[in-house]
Amino acid sequence: MSNRSYLILVVGPTAVGKTDICLNLAKKFNTEIVSCDSRQFYREMKLGTAKPSSDELQQVSHHFINSLSIEEDYDVRKFEKEALALLEGLFKHHQVVIMTGGSGLFADAIVNGMDEMPEVDSEIRSGIIQEYEQKGLEFLQEEVAKNDPEYFGIVDQKNPQRLMRALEIWRGTGKKFSSFRVKSKKERPFEVIKIGLERDREALYARIDRRMDQMIAAGLFDEADALFGKRNLNALQTVGYSEIFGYIEGKYDKEEAIRLLKRNSRRYAKRQMTWFKKDESIKWFSPEKQEEILAYIQDQIA
Repeated sequence: MSNRSYLILVVGPTAVGKTDICLNLAKKFNTEIVSCDSRQFYREMKLGTAKPSSDELQQVSHHFINSLSIEEDYDVRKFEKEALALLEGLFKHHQVVIMTGGSGLFADAIVNGMDEMPEVDSEIRSGIIQEYEQKGLEFLQEEVAKNDPEYFGIVDQKNPQRLMRALEIWRGTGKKFSSFRVKSKKERPFEVIKIGLERDREALYARIDRRMDQMIAAGLFDEADALFGKRNLNALQTVGYSEIFGYIEGKYDKEEAIRLLKRNSRRYAKRQMTWFKKDESIKWFSPEKQEEILAYIQDQIA
């Protein structure tokens, strides 16, 4: 075995089966799991983000799950700083640490570091916020799709903060947000072994639909109803909640809300795969091939 430290990054779309694989890997290497799934950071969002169950959380130590309130202002740069500090501590006791999630931007921050973005006049941002409040999410989506289609293809299109940031850079510099994402890789004091999980599209979509039915049966509509008064917070601008808020506002009936929940979750999975497939250093496996995954990791470490 090498005496180097190894971060095993397990990525893939929602509902592909990351939790089960990561629990088994963590037990095998007697280590801990760090979440880079930005939707799972928030305590109040219990059902709509498909966190590991309380039993699963007890089996292995997890970090960055239920670590924040939706009221807190948090972004990928804060995550990069905090997660690197955490990893430094974990690697003092473990040769291997597992990191997992479906948020490509947050995973990238740990593996490669964040690109430096230009400073933009605060009045530009204020103007965009005002326009968003008047015209809504659709306005942001249309503007970013028109001015930076490359970024729009991979961004969480329901997240107004990310869309406003892209639009702010475009208006402030005349250059696309994606043009600043040059991936100038920063040196890290650990090796990264990247594992991607994928399934046949029909099988994945069936799993997404089934899991959504389970979330609804567990009380997702009640949870969203309890959070409705805070629906404008950034953390809640996400698939799994915004569709139910529309139902509560009377825009459509419950049946349509469920159809949108499933459709938008499938679209979210498709965007996740678009993001991850751009990284040629990810080794892809079926989640059913656990022994092959373990053998590959052991070979990389050896």
